[in-house]
Amino acid sequence: MQLNANETEETILYKLLTGTIIPRPIGWISTIDSNGTNNLAPFSYFNMVSSNPPCVMFSTQLDKGKNKDTLNNVLQTNEFVVNLVTMETVEQMNTTSGNFAPEEDEFLISGVTPIDSVSVKPKRVKESLVHYECEMIHHYFIKDAEGNETACVIIGQIKTLHIDDSILSDNFRINLDNYKPVARLAGSNYSELGNTFSIKRNQ
Repeated sequence: MQLNANETEETILYKLLTGTIIPRPIGWISTIDSNGTNNLAPFSYFNMVSSNPPCVMFSTQLDKGKNKDTLNNVLQTNEFVVNLVTMETVEQMNTTSGNFAPEEDEFLISGVTPIDSVSVKPKRVKESLVHYECEMIHHYFIKDAEGNETACVIIGQIKTLHIDDSILSDNFRINLDNYKPVARLAGSNYSELGNTFSIKRNQ
């Protein structure tokens, strides 16, 4: 099969992209609005960008041209926290994927515990084993062929990292057996880590 992306329906492209670009890490993004209301939502268009300086990115789709609460909050405050998802928090993460009004607090709805951050105002999810407190350093909107904004990419520089001691091994390595991260697949499917193997890089 060969498809011209410009001639293919968006729903088909979505299925093919999310079904082949797998597994994807989940950025469970917490933000706060100008009134002090917490927001928490998962994004599977998420990854690291660089380690010097340490930066991550996530992308949020616009809903019929309308920004999601997460995007509005980041654009207002320039701050967000990435809480990473494990098997112990996957159900709560899924709860926060619903469509909630801006004044609703997904921490309360999902039953997770908000705790203070060190470098930014948005709260962290206490139950997560990893948090990255981020300051937005760049964003740009993606447009369709008609010039309509359809998504926004956010790049944030990590100001403070929190890694639970229970998943740390010697020399700052991560113990995957203790970490138990969850990855996003397509549709309603998620994945745990399966077999792992090592290949030495060419010098």
